[in-house]
Amino acid sequence: MEPQKEARTPGDPVARPSGPSRSQTPNDEERREGDTAPAEASLGAEALWELPVEPAERRPECSRCSRPQKVCLCPFLPLHPLHISTHLYIIQHPAEDKCKVKIGRRFSEERDPELSTVCRKSDTLILYPGAEAANLEEFILDSPTYPSTIIIIDGTWSQAKDIFYKNSLFRLPKQVQLKTSISSQYVIRTQPTNRCLSTLECAAAALSILEKNNYIQETLLRPLQALCSFQLQHGAQIRLSKEHLLKNGLYPKPMPKNKRKLRRMELLMNSVKI
Repeated sequence: MEPQKEARTPGDPVARPSGPSRSQTPNDEERREGDTAPAEASLGAEALWELPVEPAERRPECSRCSRPQKVCLCPFLPLHPLHISTHLYIIQHPAEDKCKVKIGRRFSEERDPELSTVCRKSDTLILYPGAEAANLEEFILDSPTYPSTIIIIDGTWSQAKDIFYKNSLFRLPKQVQLKTSISSQYVIRTQPTNRCLSTLECAAAALSILEKNNYIQETLLRPLQALCSFQLQHGAQIRLSKEHLLKNGLYPKPMPKNKRKLRRMELLMNSVKI
């Protein structure tokens, strides 16, 4: 029978016998020696935190665009601001980079009366592809009122879809889309199809059409082309669209088990708009 242990509170110190105890076993000795390991490890970690840290040298940055000087985009920006008459509203998903645009997922008259007023004007368009969307170039030829404002949704394709369909305000303007066969020049990012364009490319194309000035598109796309060139020089790779990868058996991931996602993949392979 084991000797009865004395009850003690967690704060009571443990009595240590000065000499060997008969109740002490080799395992007890090893266990007591091992108990100090976590404390020693903790002290070691604390000592590491106290070591001086050498400040990392920051690469010289451009004072205008805040990018490293080696990949500064300023030489590719226009020398003077572009003068356009069209008002451009960017509706940006919060997950995107912040700038002076309308940022959010939900918009209402109470939350944003300015945007509500813009959406209700007869000369406002919203650029979003779909079965109900008219081709922009054809629409402005027959429109009795020439558009003065265009709204573009910025985000991933799923984010843009969520914003468009969950905000009734965006069903008020005339819905238009771009009729183009060009591929995106944002080659370092995978697009769903060969016809999908980035937000910048959509804005550049739409403004060029509305302003009847192709120079606008060329000017706005110059920084994007430079950005992709810099990234490719530093190890980035050209990304082909999901549509291209699926059609050519190059898609690197296993096909999804979710029926809805699988159906979207099948539509892409058959070049059906989604």
